[in-house]
Amino acid sequence: MTEHSATRGIARVGSAEGAAAGAGYVADEARAVPEATVARLALYLRVLSSLVEASITTVSSEELAAAAGVGSAKLRKDLSFLGSNGTRGVGYDVPRLVSRIKQTLGLNRRHRVALVGVGHLGNALAGYDGFADRGFTVTALFDNSDARVGKTVGELVVRHIDKLDEACAELDISIGVVATPANAAQHVCDRLVAAGVRCILNFAPVVLQVPDTVDVRRVDLAVEMQVLSFHVARRAAKAGAAQDGGANTGGANTGGAATQADADRMKTRRNGSVIVP
Repeated sequence: MTEHSATRGIARVGSAEGAAAGAGYVADEARAVPEATVARLALYLRVLSSLVEASITTVSSEELAAAAGVGSAKLRKDLSFLGSNGTRGVGYDVPRLVSRIKQTLGLNRRHRVALVGVGHLGNALAGYDGFADRGFTVTALFDNSDARVGKTVGELVVRHIDKLDEACAELDISIGVVATPANAAQHVCDRLVAAGVRCILNFAPVVLQVPDTVDVRRVDLAVEMQVLSFHVARRAAKAGAAQDGGANTGGANTGGAATQADADRMKTRRNGSVIVP
C-alpha cells in the first residue's frame, strides 16, 4: 500500500483503522469518520484551545465555523460524528467539546515520537515546542551520519539508526517522523515499520510504500509552494484581464463599477458578523 492509500478516506472511531490522526482512535462508539473530517477536527481543536485560554466557555456553531474557516453546516456535520455536543440557542460547551475531540483524536494520552534524520529540517522539528503543547513528545532522534550521532539536540542525544529497533521498543514509540533525503526515506520507513511503528509522518518528497496496517501522512513543502504559485498566477491573470477590460471601455461606462461597488457593500454587510480567525 502506498502512503496515499493510507489516508483512505474513512476511519473507524474506536478501531485500529482510526490511526490516521495519530496512533489510534479512542471513542465510545465504532462509527465511520471521513478522513477530511478528522483533519478538520484537529483544526477545531486548535481554535477551541485558544478559546479556553481566553476563558470563553461557550461558542456558537457560526462563531466556531468562522474562526476555523469552514461553513457552519459542515462544522455541525463534522461534530455530529462525536455525538450530541451543542445546545440549541446556547451553542457548544467549549471545555466539553475540547475533551470530546481530544478523545476522538486519541489525544487523551501522550504520544512518543521518534524522529529520523537530524539535518536542518530535523533539527527544526526536534526543537518545535508546538508538538509538546498538543500531546506529542519527541523522545528519540536518529541519524546515520557520524558527524551527527552522539551530538545533543535540545535535551536529546542523537542515536545511530542501528539502535532504532531497541529504542522504539524501550521508549514505546507510537509515531515515527521521516525527515531524511528522498533516497533514504523508504529504507527509514521500512526500519520504522519493522520496529513496530504503525503511524508515520513523512517530510521526504517521495511516496512511501507501506503495509495496510501502517498509516502515513505526507508533508511536502515544495508541493504546497507549487499550489500557492498556481494561486499567484491566477490572481495575476485576473488582474491583467481586468486592466485590459478597463482599457477597452476607456472609462466611459461607470455603471459596471458602481454595480461592483454595490455588490462589495452587500458582501460586507452579509459578512459583517463573521469572526476572522
